[in-house]
Amino acid sequence: MAGAGAAVATSGTVTALGTPSPAHAAPETASGAIPTVRPGDPRYADMVSGMNARLVGTPEAVRLPATTQQVVRVVREAVEAGKRIVVRSGGHCFEDFVFNKEAQIIADLRLMNRVGYDERRRAFFVEPGATLLDIYETLHNGWGVTIPGGGCHSVGAGGHFAGGGYGVLSRAHGIVIDHVYAAEVVTVDRKGRVRAVVATREPNDPNRDLLWALAGGGGGNFGIVTRYWLRSRGAKGNDPSRLLPRPPSRVVYTQVTWPWEQITEAGFTNLLRKYSQWSKDNASLDSEYLDLGHWLFLNHVSAGTLFLVAQIDADKPGAQQRMDAFVDFLSDAMGARPNWHDSQNLPFMKATTYSTTGGETLNNPNLRTFHKSAFVKDVFPQRQIDALYKHLTRKDYDNTYSYIVLASAGGRINELGPHDTPAPHRDSHLVMFYESYWHHADQDEANIAWLRDIYRDVYADTGGVPVPNDVTDGCYINYPDNDLSDPEFNKSGIPWHQLYYKDNYARLRKVKAAWDPRNVFRHRQSIELPGR
Repeated sequence: MAGAGAAVATSGTVTALGTPSPAHAAPETASGAIPTVRPGDPRYADMVSGMNARLVGTPEAVRLPATTQQVVRVVREAVEAGKRIVVRSGGHCFEDFVFNKEAQIIADLRLMNRVGYDERRRAFFVEPGATLLDIYETLHNGWGVTIPGGGCHSVGAGGHFAGGGYGVLSRAHGIVIDHVYAAEVVTVDRKGRVRAVVATREPNDPNRDLLWALAGGGGGNFGIVTRYWLRSRGAKGNDPSRLLPRPPSRVVYTQVTWPWEQITEAGFTNLLRKYSQWSKDNASLDSEYLDLGHWLFLNHVSAGTLFLVAQIDADKPGAQQRMDAFVDFLSDAMGARPNWHDSQNLPFMKATTYSTTGGETLNNPNLRTFHKSAFVKDVFPQRQIDALYKHLTRKDYDNTYSYIVLASAGGRINELGPHDTPAPHRDSHLVMFYESYWHHADQDEANIAWLRDIYRDVYADTGGVPVPNDVTDGCYINYPDNDLSDPEFNKSGIPWHQLYYKDNYARLRKVKAAWDPRNVFRHRQSIELPGR
């Protein structure tokens, strides 16, 4: 199967665009030196930490393969030497699944960054080191299509695709994993043999369960994905421009801030109640706001404002009027008027580039961070609103980069059932991201404590975590949170894997047993082998 994968890459049926690394000039082959960085190398410090500066690894070596065959070599050498191997694509994992003291070999996939079209498979291929903005630009410029992925330009495809992939186009087109057709993955069998296999979602593919697990089961669990192929479910024909979602030609891109000083506790309560009811009411496919994607930032009071980023399809009737009505609805709900309101009619890629590169938290690789998540199924109950308000307005804490993001969901995200992919959260209407960013190590304790406090208090009646029930629906694996495994912070009695995967975990464990029986690919919240 490794040979088949290599044939696809060099057969002439593949159109590759973008800016591939120089290593791709040679045919895909197991021969040739694989760049390797060890302690003492000037590059080492850059290679042992990602976008969370709190997390720093101490590997013996960072290997940078450029081809599938080279990944096979890296994994085989690690397995034969008995070395603990982990994998990095974009470096955005929020927990220490990659950068930790136990990992001895890091397989760094940043040189595997091609994006293109494979005529034989009638699907677009994306290598795991390609970043989201590169993917958006290449798909859009080459074929006029896109994927409904995330809003940070430097996130790598490898981890993002593995866990789900939510973005401002998700209400209209689902999440990224809904469009994953196939994947090539390097695996290790029970005898330690290393090979590359291709798994597709074709009903007669014997590897179909592996593809199901790879598209939503989280990163670092089953093997190392070296290539994804993308084609929307139900897409027909050979015209590439019809095989993935077509983005709007233009969007109404809107940013709004409201001053905290104008927002009373009653206004904050009214905002969250009315806004969450609006989100629930507009979660269906027949909503006139299906094409509206947005993030509402509930900033800590020290930031001075609440903040909205939103976009809507400008090609559809009444786009500007609908956007203005949405902003007015939020203003009226909180009882405050914007102190800044910018709305522009922009070409799709200009808006996308602007939004995915805006602000220090998206661009500064030296920030220290802490994150949590929750899915929302109903209107916020008063106890949760009270807890949010209490901690967002605390005077004993001061960080302008601490906030809760209410990200739009529902729509076509909820078209698939909870078992169609490992991501089971198919009846939510909002995703909450609890986030804090800061600059210096001496600020770690205060910022981590604040985020833990607000999360614990919001979900105090369910053991400090958003257990699946009528109001909340667990957590998002692409925002991994080691606290979910710790009884000090998770007192619900619901295990971490139930919060991420719900009833899909049993099937994920079977796939793990079939494809990684030696548990080569593991981390602190990796899929467990049956019986462990």
